[in-house]
Amino acid sequence: MAEYMENVPDRELDWDDEITKDGGFVLLPEGDYPYTITKFERARYGGSNKVPPCRMAQLTVAIHGGDKGEASVNYRLFLLSKFQWKISELFVSAGLADPDAETIRMQWDRIQGATGLCHVAQREFTKQSGPHAGETGTANEITKFLPPPAPKAAEPAQPAWQQSGMF
Repeated sequence: MAEYMENVPDRELDWDDEITKDGGFVLLPEGDYPYTITKFERARYGGSNKVPPCRMAQLTVAIHGGDKGEASVNYRLFLLSKFQWKISELFVSAGLADPDAETIRMQWDRIQGATGLCHVAQREFTKQSGPHAGETGTANEITKFLPPPAPKAAEPAQPAWQQSGMF
């Protein structure tokens, strides 16, 4: 029962509760959006033709689309040396690593709640099961975690007072 409750993102409704019509799936147009990592899980990937069995980070990422809506994307990171660039991209984007550092320590204990910017595109896929198996669907996909914007150069400080021409 506890496992079931951990996978339920919302609370159970009472029979007499008032509800709203909003929510559901939001398909965002391609672009750059702020994000928040809302969930992090350690997992094991069983392997495929392209990726051998390995440790895997499973992230749930909330994409903040402003007036376009909020979207949730599941993102997997395979802990393999050939994917170091993707892992590094995430930690730099989330502000947990210096973009100029030679090496980066993966701070998984700080990743949940981290924020940054990412590029979102739309991905087409074939539904594998259910009543719509074989049909094509479209989903949001994070294609890149973007580095934080460069800090703006500080403007020269203006003196709090101005000398008048009277003296």
